[in-house]
Amino acid sequence: MPHDHSHAHIDPASGDRRVFIAIWANALLTVAQIVGGILSGSLALIADALHNFSDMASLVIAFAARKISRRPADERMTFGYGRIEVVAALVNYTTLIIVGLYLIYEGGMRFFEPTEVAGWTVVILGSVALVVDALTAVLTYSMQKGSVNIRALFLHNLSDALASVAVIIGGSLILLYNMWWVDPAITLIIAIYILYLAVTEIGSPIRTLMLGSPPDLDSDAVVASLRDVDGVNDVHHGHLWQMQENQAALDCHVVTDDGASSELIKAAVKARLAAEFGIQHSTLELEYLVNAHNDAQLYGHEAGDH
Repeated sequence: MPHDHSHAHIDPASGDRRVFIAIWANALLTVAQIVGGILSGSLALIADALHNFSDMASLVIAFAARKISRRPADERMTFGYGRIEVVAALVNYTTLIIVGLYLIYEGGMRFFEPTEVAGWTVVILGSVALVVDALTAVLTYSMQKGSVNIRALFLHNLSDALASVAVIIGGSLILLYNMWWVDPAITLIIAIYILYLAVTEIGSPIRTLMLGSPPDLDSDAVVASLRDVDGVNDVHHGHLWQMQENQAALDCHVVTDDGASSELIKAAVKARLAAEFGIQHSTLELEYLVNAHNDAQLYGHEAGDH
């Protein structure tokens, strides 16, 4: 079965409009939450505001990355600019980690130096935040399935929505039961959740930028399938990687039977790669069995090997 590298198609202009709307919604919300957090004395509200600010910054980065990624390949970027979205995702997840660590520090300090919190302000602004976060999550949901860049945004805003629920609960407990310790406790919970999301997701853009093999492809299965093509004797020096987030590629040496038609075998290998694994880009170096590299490693190249 071919691997599905497709994703929901959304017109680029429509996608840009969604991100643009989300930028302004989060910008206004961030300002309101910071002011409200300062006036009310709520660290949880300021924590949520900082998270929303990171979302706004992420949205701006993602918006710019979407624009840049559409540039065609040129003499400076012969593979094109598509990977800028992977870079944007890495920046966004790194920012989340920094914010999470800062909030853990601030939340811990607030336990030792408690501050009175105005519960009603927390509840009202937390409710407004929940509406904006939910709106942004809806705007980016259908776009995040095929883009690590937009997925970073979606997770930002999904975590924001959950954090807003926690802030509302905390403000309510302060109003009803005068439980001041709830505010820093919720801050720590939000921070830990932010760190969890960032740490578990950051591996994907790092893997792509490190030219790692696509996570949804079984490299050994690809090699086994190629070895099964008529006229192919062996495969070595394989490199499976991602040209862009959704474009898997393969470079490898293919050892053919002596005297076999190189063009026919090349066509058969490329057809097999496309049909079974969705790999549309491959660079194949064919060599007859009589000239094959002895003891060549299956993946990568030995030092000094040509």
